Amino acid sequence: MGIAGALVTSSRTTCAAEHARIELDAEHEKAVNRRRRIVVQYDAQTAYGIDFATWLDYRFAYIDEPGSQIDSVFWDIGRLGQVLYPSKFLDPLQNPELQKWRDQGIDMAGRLIEATKKRGLEVFWHHRFSEVDINAAGKGAAWKEGPAPLKQAHPDWVLETDWWRHGLWNCAVPVVRECTVRCLREVAEMYDLDGLQIDFARHVPCLPVGRQWELRDHVTELLRMVRRMTQEVARGRGRPMLVSAKVPRNLEGCRADGFDIETWVHEGLVDLLTLGSRSIDVDLAAYRRLTEVRNIKLMPCFDDHHATDGYRYPPIEVLRGVISNWWQQGADSVVTFNWSNAPPEVCEAVGEPAGPSLHRQAYQEIGDPKAIEWKDKTFVVERRGGYPWAQGFFGKNDTSPLPRKIARGGDEAALQVRISDDLNERADRVSDVLLRVVLFDAREDEQVEVTLNGASLPPLTRDVEWKDPQIFSPRPQPASGGNGNYRVNPGQRLLRLDFAVDPQRCVVGENSLGIRVRDSAEGADGGVVQLEKVEVQVQYGEAK
Repeated sequence: MGIAGALVTSSRTTCAAEHARIELDAEHEKAVNRRRRIVVQYDAQTAYGIDFATWLDYRFAYIDEPGSQIDSVFWDIGRLGQVLYPSKFLDPLQNPELQKWRDQGIDMAGRLIEATKKRGLEVFWHHRFSEVDINAAGKGAAWKEGPAPLKQAHPDWVLETDWWRHGLWNCAVPVVRECTVRCLREVAEMYDLDGLQIDFARHVPCLPVGRQWELRDHVTELLRMVRRMTQEVARGRGRPMLVSAKVPRNLEGCRADGFDIETWVHEGLVDLLTLGSRSIDVDLAAYRRLTEVRNIKLMPCFDDHHATDGYRYPPIEVLRGVISNWWQQGADSVVTFNWSNAPPEVCEAVGEPAGPSLHRQAYQEIGDPKAIEWKDKTFVVERRGGYPWAQGFFGKNDTSPLPRKIARGGDEAALQVRISDDLNERADRVSDVLLRVVLFDAREDEQVEVTLNGASLPPLTRDVEWKDPQIFSPRPQPASGGNGNYRVNPGQRLLRLDFAVDPQRCVVGENSLGIRVRDSAEGADGGVVQLEKVEVQVQYGEAK
């Protein structure tokens, strides 16, 4: 099919009147205020080789379980290029198994959306602004193949990057914006959607590297075009259509990647913001200060595939700690991404890898702060790196505090750990609180002093044989993702130290940690040790 010549590129300058603040009616505001305890971003682009009815049941298996707190589904099936819906101007994704469904008259995207609405759930179309090219089998990234046909036909629409040899879509090119909005208009008019989300996490850059903030208005113009289009569609169908955007975990990251959130808020271009993707630390306070003039919902996201380093498929206690911290900071919803669709036995039946059981449990808990109020939690300090599929800020966690080298006999290492629970107020229910420190390249008799909010912590446990399959030192941390089957290195030598914590010393919010490694033995080299993990583990019991 192709689109050469289908779009007329406009070089006009947007007039000032079009930049006026968009006022939204009461029905729109009501839609923004819908209940969204858990928003699921589901990538539904696998397992095409089975019966469609079985495939559909698989996609909704966790959603359909009694007690599920999922209120909204963002179907992650949109991109510019070869598409999964019956477009009038874009080529379909070439996949022989998917084609069998098409030959049966099945519109996969339409059936997903219809099934979501039948369940009374909110449904969004999730569009990756700049996705990687898909291989000839339609099942993965084209690492060894040529670029997709649309990029071959229009190389001037593409940004060169240092990690994806086929380049990514350049939002500074007007026709890229026009084509993106035309694609979104098609699905908005074709399907019974509640909203659209533009995902800038997959991938950056979307503007020329080194000039992202200078050229930020090109991304803002894309959002203006999307908002104008959705308002037109909403008027035509007689009910609102919301706009969401997936943006970095803090405003500094937005600036680095060219996202002018302040202007988006001022002009009323978005209704929801998904914050981060694989980050534990999300600056909800800064986003709240910026958005308080508008009714904009803030939704931090937990990706459990390209997870924060060291915490892929973590224990449920870690997940509770992360999500509880977000609720305490004022999140409106929580978003999950790259989580399993179904229990292990269902995944295996359709030939998909099984996710951890914690996903099933979490969907029954994390959407309600009260449901996890008295449950055990682990609060962690975030690790950086492990995400090479970006050229910019988004997703890389490069500003996270760990790992960190600490010189023996040197200054105290200062860190912050956020604790959502008021452990002082809950003293009658708190059975145990400990702080865990994991060190690499430490001696068996290493003397480590730890303070929490200025108080020295007494040592409890020293484990010189500790193993953690997600710490790879002295080798570099590998890229996140993969099958998640990490193996313990029997030769690994980590030192785990546990310290007793007085709950009354803890505060709600950020707690100050100090970690000092004492001078080495006389005559020994000073050297450094590497701080790999820091966790505060809280256990609850019955009221005393």
